[in-house]
Amino acid sequence: MDVSAYLEPRPAPRAVFDAVGERGDRVRFYAPEPVTWRQFARRVEQLGAFLCEVGLAPGDRAAIHAHNSVNWAAAALAIQAAGGVMVPIYPNNTPEQVDYILDHSDAVVVFREREIEVRPAGRTLAWAEAFAMGDGDPAALHARCDAVTLDDGAVMLYTSGTTGHPKGVPLTHRNVAVNASDWLQCNGPALPDDGVDVLWLPMSHIFGFGEMCIGNTLGWTTHMVAPADALDALPRVRPNVFFSVPAYWEKLARRAQADAEPEAALQRLTGGRLRFCLSGGAGLERDVKELFLRAGILIIEGYGLTETSPTLTLNRPDDYRFDSVGKPLPSVELRLADDGEILARGPNVFAGYHKDPEATRAAFTEDGWFRTGDLGRWTDDGFLQIVGRKKEILVTAGGKNVPPANIEMRFANEPLVDHVVVYGDGKKYLVAGIWPNHAAIVEALGPSPSPDSVRGLLQRCVDRVNAGLARFETIKKFAIIDEPLTVDGGLLTASLKLRRRAIYDRFRDRFEALYAEDAT
Repeated sequence: MDVSAYLEPRPAPRAVFDAVGERGDRVRFYAPEPVTWRQFARRVEQLGAFLCEVGLAPGDRAAIHAHNSVNWAAAALAIQAAGGVMVPIYPNNTPEQVDYILDHSDAVVVFREREIEVRPAGRTLAWAEAFAMGDGDPAALHARCDAVTLDDGAVMLYTSGTTGHPKGVPLTHRNVAVNASDWLQCNGPALPDDGVDVLWLPMSHIFGFGEMCIGNTLGWTTHMVAPADALDALPRVRPNVFFSVPAYWEKLARRAQADAEPEAALQRLTGGRLRFCLSGGAGLERDVKELFLRAGILIIEGYGLTETSPTLTLNRPDDYRFDSVGKPLPSVELRLADDGEILARGPNVFAGYHKDPEATRAAFTEDGWFRTGDLGRWTDDGFLQIVGRKKEILVTAGGKNVPPANIEMRFANEPLVDHVVVYGDGKKYLVAGIWPNHAAIVEALGPSPSPDSVRGLLQRCVDRVNAGLARFETIKKFAIIDEPLTVDGGLLTASLKLRRRAIYDRFRDRFEALYAEDAT
């Protein structure tokens, strides 16, 4: 696709307003009912006018705490069109987390699933009331939108930290727009002219919100579905674009591998039209990428963080390595610190955390480079490889540095395992807690399997992973743990990442017991 007309950075709402003349009566969303570009733009105008009516001033923050919907997308762009800063909140955040984000961000309006709250007075309205209040002349809203500059605030996302409260990450329109322009330059040759995508990623995450905004820019037809329905929707919708996290690519691969002809099965499972595929959020197993490629489907991977708007590196459709996260984007500078930490600089990098000068100081080097907290290395041909997390390094008693996530990710293709957490800082060897997938265990062993048979089955999973590790990285012993890891229990972040320190604290006795035999 020729993306040259879309490379000039601009605030996100402009893409929708500017498209109405050309695309007005075409369908923008199926959710599941069709919504045209004209109808979508009108919803943005109405909600933007409503925000002006209830007193949202330029620079004020407004939050969205709801599941994906066309109204979610309209509210996000309406906030920005009115000059505000959009604060997305994960639907599965706990009430305490939601309250913290609303208070910390000083949100003056909150769009919830079924109602809208105007703060701090506590006035609540139905969505229909908000649309009715903004159903007049949109001229004033468009004047506000025209006054928005690239250096104004666009969005403030809250990172799912592994400890403590989440941190507010303010991003300007310049941060996200320059990053989007870089992304389009890199991926343009592989993007279809008539994009059709299945959007299931939460728009409360920058990955999902970014997909929606790219669709606005390029004129995609988006089928908005619930996460549980995404894979079943593929053969029906037959998209030519699909963004996903590794878990969904892996599920598709497992389904295909159950067929005598897995490559042909992948074409059936995905609708047979996939042209541009993006995987993000975590590393995808090389075997999965190679299976898709044999089926004629290239999955692009990159690397980034919320603080970098988000993308730092990308594999390109015509320049990729499956053992890497690609090369830096055009506007991005990267270098490695002496300890291997990836440092970033560029117009996509945020300026600092909201109301947290101490965390901001810690996030940057003295000469202004952002500390990603990830450890990397360069290949001889200029691709970046991620080798671990700086703050999640286990140092064994023998002085070996081991990133536990590197080991844990190797269990991603083991259907018998839900979670693995590696433990062993300061120890002679590594151990792990394993949270089994009970449904898969029953399928493999039948109902009421004996503890010994379960342990034997899981031991074979561990042996397979250990076979690909250096001796000092191997898991010598493991505990089978049945207490679930949940967001509400404080053991997973809202984006379902491990809260490693909390897990270590909760199950420390179980981990330490694995070493007890050596001490006697």
